[in-house]
Amino acid sequence: MNILVTGGAGFIGSGFVRMLAAETDWRIVNLDKLTYAGNLENLVGIPESPRYRFVHGDICDEALVLDLVGEEKPDAIVHFAAESHVDRSILSPEPVIRTNLNGTFVLLEAARRWRTPRFVHVSTDEVYGSLAAPREATEDFPLNPSSPYSAAKAGSDLLARSYFVTFKLPVLITRASNNYGPYQFPEKLIPLMITNAMEDKPLPVYGDGLQVRDWLHVEDHCRGILAVLREGREGEIYNIGGSRSLPNLEVVRRVLELTAKPDTLIQYVTDRPGHDRRYALSSEKIMRETAWRPRIDFETGLARTIEWYGANTPWVAHLRSGEYLTYYERNYGGRGVHG
Repeated sequence: MNILVTGGAGFIGSGFVRMLAAETDWRIVNLDKLTYAGNLENLVGIPESPRYRFVHGDICDEALVLDLVGEEKPDAIVHFAAESHVDRSILSPEPVIRTNLNGTFVLLEAARRWRTPRFVHVSTDEVYGSLAAPREATEDFPLNPSSPYSAAKAGSDLLARSYFVTFKLPVLITRASNNYGPYQFPEKLIPLMITNAMEDKPLPVYGDGLQVRDWLHVEDHCRGILAVLREGREGEIYNIGGSRSLPNLEVVRRVLELTAKPDTLIQYVTDRPGHDRRYALSSEKIMRETAWRPRIDFETGLARTIEWYGANTPWVAHLRSGEYLTYYERNYGGRGVHG
């Protein structure tokens, strides 16, 4: 197979590229804009060969995308590329609207023009919004996004589905719970807490820290996407969850325990606007229709992730400079400390 992966230098996309390179003989074309979260260091070890091609470009560039899809005529497009951080979408909504909505439109149009046989659109459980316990969102659950990020993802989901209904483009949609693991940009909860703890810096926790998230190791997520690519039914949506829900504060405390740091590093800060209280989804459908199951339990995955960050401090230091420091101060600097 010949696969076009968008956003393949990002956290989840690079995990998917590494998995395909290691476990298949497929040709992989990786299209990535290399924004702050896209990092070619995530792909060190991917061999330069006829099986792999990197293209530096923006999914919003209509001419580039149309030419690339026409040139490569991929058997499938797996679409990861997105502005994916809620906090950044609150600070500046425009990039998430442009990339997540218009970029998805450009890709869908190119796939329609060149009759791409398979289009996997990678989305998030955040489109379902906050759910009261013990409810879990199934794939037909109403969409109720709260942030510019989740609203843009919900919109791109609906756009992708419309191309299946209207144009018969063979679209499949996946929605995953919170990912964690190696190579995650250190603005997200788990790598932020790990890297701050390792440097004895305060660990900023929003509000009371009791927001609940379901945690899914990135390797399990990538295997879920591959299962949908291979076995999923066209036009369908598949939730991919880790079946491991925990309050954020408990996750933070586990990080401190595993890094042998004191709880006094926890710093409660003013909650972010529109912060969803609880995400929860059901993965019964993907498990029923494919052989996929999550393999990595949270305790093992978190310990491995902490070990990875400890062994890759140059990678962390490279990312936690320049633009990242500006974002960090902008996001946390004015929130104040309470509790």
